[in-house]
Amino acid sequence: MSRIYIEDLAHHVGNEITIHGWLYNKRSSGKIRFLVIRDGTGILQCVMVKQNLSEEIFNTFDALTQESSFSVTGKVKQEPRAPGGFEMEVTNVNIIHIAHEYPITPKEHGVEFLMDIRHLWLRSSRQHA
Repeated sequence: MSRIYIEDLAHHVGNEITIHGWLYNKRSSGKIRFLVIRDGTGILQCVMVKQNLSEEIFNTFDALTQESSFSVTGKVKQEPRAPGGFEMEVTNVNIIHIAHEYPITPKEHGVEFLMDIRHLWLRSSRQHA
């Protein structure tokens, strides 16, 4: 099976696919959890609905840290409110590797600190031109 990239999601709307990448962000709203995955070609919002998933899969959310590598399987749909314009209804999550604590969190850091970890700072949305 060939690998599917986030930039090609328009060709897969309505299909169940697997995306491989890194955790860009996550947030929770009770029985719905959101994972934002990044694969180098874009970002995709993945929706985990508790009633549609096993307890084990739903709880993988808790284990994932920023920049952890994982694959996510689900059905792609167009969603203009989602980052990138697409969203995935998750059916499975497979953790590949849990990342150590990411040194750049959503808070202010000094210039010297950011220059020391420039290779990570460049990944932040504030650095995209």
